[in-house]
Amino acid sequence: MAQRLVFRRLLSLTLRTLPLQGQRMVSGPLTPRVPLAPHGKAFGTSASCRSTFNVQDGSDFQDRVVNNPKPVVVDFHAQWCGPCKILGPRLEKMVAKQEGKVLMAKVDIDDHTDLAIEYEVSAVPTVLAMKNGDVVDKFVGIKDEDQLEAFLKKLIGA
Repeated sequence: MAQRLVFRRLLSLTLRTLPLQGQRMVSGPLTPRVPLAPHGKAFGTSASCRSTFNVQDGSDFQDRVVNNPKPVVVDFHAQWCGPCKILGPRLEKMVAKQEGKVLMAKVDIDDHTDLAIEYEVSAVPTVLAMKNGDVVDKFVGIKDEDQLEAFLKKLIGA
């Protein structure tokens, strides 16, 4: 019985990722394979997906954070960090509410120790506010939504 249930779930997930008849697939080197509806539009992505990204390496950080004309919130976190697991989604939600006025970069300190050392991260979660490549604000630890909103508004200048 349990095997049948697992098989059904696996099958339903597989079927959701395959295009239906009449659909085209969008693919490219940087885009996930997403089925297009018959009218040619991709199925939506949330605002948080567009405004939040994971840093891949030092040059990616330089390109997408330091050289970005928009303000960027940098979340230094770790997989093993309990408070990071609480703060991360909360911060993503608050950044998404800003409707593209600010971006969020996520940096795993275990994968990118060089960036953590360069930006003097001694505890996680550490969140930096960056504008024009400069750190303009910073906090360490967990914050509630009101504190995060004030942090973001200060960064945006609203």
